[in-house]
Amino acid sequence: MKLQDLDVIVTAPPAPGWGGRYWILVKVTTDTGVVGWGECYASSVGPEAMRHVIEDVFARHMQGENPENIELMFRRAYSSGFTQRPDLTVMGAFSGLEIACWDILGKDRDRPVYALMGGRMNARVRAYTYLYPLPHHDLAAFWTSPEMAAESAADCVARGYTAVKFDPAGPYTMRGGHMPAMTDIAQSVAFCKAIREAVGDKADLLFGTHGQFSTAGAIRLGRALEPYSPLWYEEPIPPDNLAEMAKVAAAVRIPIATGERLTTKAEFAPVLRNGAATILQPALGRAGGIWEMKKVAAMAEVYNAQMAPHLYAGPIEWAANVQFSVSIPNILMAETIETPFHDALIKSAIRVEDGFITAPEAPGLGIDVDEDLARAHPYTGDHLHLQMQDAPCDYVNGNAFEGGAPATPD
Repeated sequence: MKLQDLDVIVTAPPAPGWGGRYWILVKVTTDTGVVGWGECYASSVGPEAMRHVIEDVFARHMQGENPENIELMFRRAYSSGFTQRPDLTVMGAFSGLEIACWDILGKDRDRPVYALMGGRMNARVRAYTYLYPLPHHDLAAFWTSPEMAAESAADCVARGYTAVKFDPAGPYTMRGGHMPAMTDIAQSVAFCKAIREAVGDKADLLFGTHGQFSTAGAIRLGRALEPYSPLWYEEPIPPDNLAEMAKVAAAVRIPIATGERLTTKAEFAPVLRNGAATILQPALGRAGGIWEMKKVAAMAEVYNAQMAPHLYAGPIEWAANVQFSVSIPNILMAETIETPFHDALIKSAIRVEDGFITAPEAPGLGIDVDEDLARAHPYTGDHLHLQMQDAPCDYVNGNAFEGGAPATPD
């Protein structure tokens, strides 16, 4: 069996774009007719440019190869062009293709992917969700309303979730870490207070930031949140300085989580060595694929650290996250996004029930992709999957950042 054909589909979830502006799906077919699906998480180039990168990585390093030879293909891609260092774009392309290889192998052997990687460790996986607006909420106002967030959190708990994530702390800017405005600190505290009162001890609070802050600013904000006992403080400073992140970890009594912007064991290992975080959040469609993250999970075990796969993408990456989570002993929880489009794209093959995901039993990734639906929603915009703000933090008028779902997705 050899990898033969590749098709790249860029699909856009309907507004408001929960899970990003677009998802890059890959369909790989072998010479024996077995089809595997993968998903390449957003890169720093646009989707059409990324399409060509994916095609090049496939043709150069994978086409004609046995899909079993994942280690060999990884080393080819990782070393391409005399690099042998993490490359976010190349690894973003390879990761989705690698996921498709596992889907092929599982289907060929009529076994779930996790059965090929050490078997089932967990019969079910704890899920968590971002707080999204309820149908009666104003979409633009939601992201700065502690009261609406508390309502959404209570709804999540009523549906069985035991952990919810929210991100009220201000803008992500291309300028790097900034000192939070006092209004941002006050708003963050108000969110934690309202949500904690709404859920009591029924759910963990996951405080999301995305590298917004300077070291001192992250410490100021983190200490203000401590009374509400969040389970984690996510990526409080930019991920390119682990020594500074370790200072935050030492100064704040909230576990630090990081990883959605990291790729390969070469970037995750220093997080553990530096004591920068005890919860790792790889995006499997970017981080090197399922096998590479199995290695990272094993390293994390040595440091008594846990894994919490990140999801701000489509349901194919989610399916890969689930297979990975089922197979490792140090899983904390896995992010999920529940929308009709996510569900329809994989024909309801994997679902969250009472806050948990049952280990799939179907072969491969355990999903049936609705290819026609994916093709019926092409992305026609010119933005990146996520956009960084040019303007600095507003210390006068406050900041209204539209968290996980922009009111206008493009």
